[in-house]
Amino acid sequence: MQPTTSGRFRVHDRRPRPDVDGNDDPNEDAPEEFALVGIPDGPVDPSDPDAADVYDPLYAIAEGYDDDLAARVEQLTPGTVVDATVAWDDGTARFTAVSVVRESRFRFADGVEGIYEAAVEAWQGVRADGEAFGSVTTRANDGEPNGALYLFADGPGSDTYGELRAGRLPIEPLVERVNDRRGDDRPREVFVLRPVDHDFVAVHVVFDRDGVLARTIRDTYDLGTGLAAGLDPDGGRRDRTADGDERGDTAGRKNTSSDDADEEDTDGASEDDTDGTSEDDAGGFDVHDRL
Repeated sequence: MQPTTSGRFRVHDRRPRPDVDGNDDPNEDAPEEFALVGIPDGPVDPSDPDAADVYDPLYAIAEGYDDDLAARVEQLTPGTVVDATVAWDDGTARFTAVSVVRESRFRFADGVEGIYEAAVEAWQGVRADGEAFGSVTTRANDGEPNGALYLFADGPGSDTYGELRAGRLPIEPLVERVNDRRGDDRPREVFVLRPVDHDFVAVHVVFDRDGVLARTIRDTYDLGTGLAAGLDPDGGRRDRTADGDERGDTAGRKNTSSDDADEEDTDGASEDDTDGTSEDDAGGFDVHDRL
């Protein structure tokens, strides 16, 4: 009898399966797999001895399914919340049932050029305080909050971006904080960006998946269709490393400045869109609660 587990999961990433030695470098011959992070039924007490295990990822094969299950699995993209049953066979996990609960999106970009000033200035403040991580609220031009921006140190010898993408450093608690403070669980869009010129990784939890801020960031970093044409048809499978490959007319436009935001009537994450207030001060978005 195959061991199984059922529950609610976040599809964290889809990637080639790492080799048996734990090397995360892509292997073009390896089958693809999903990184799945379980979503707890209720709040997680960080003082609980088992709290560190709550968000441990599991990895399920993304290929080789049949019929209706194959169609369901093929539609899964990073960020999607699913109810699923997973069974293990010889150490390999496979879906036996899956249904979509919520179509949030995660987008990852490595080597980003021209990260927006809101992130740079916030990071300078974090480092001035001698901290390794911090957070700010981003705001639209009308002053309304539109996102929670978290910043993590990513210095020499570390791979914070890789840890976040693989689910080993969980994003889920940050999304849960947003949901708790806003009193809803609407689909979000989460951008994980590692700038080429700075030693941090930005995790921007955008409140409205289909809002102007999310579309502006997608447009700016070529992470799917943005303001010009609505949503991209594959829901986020296109993952760019921000190195200029396959770029259109958005190439080189990497700074969502307040001037640009005014011209395009956007609420992008600009220098004027942040108030310098930590998420803890602005409603309890406290990265210390889990990470």
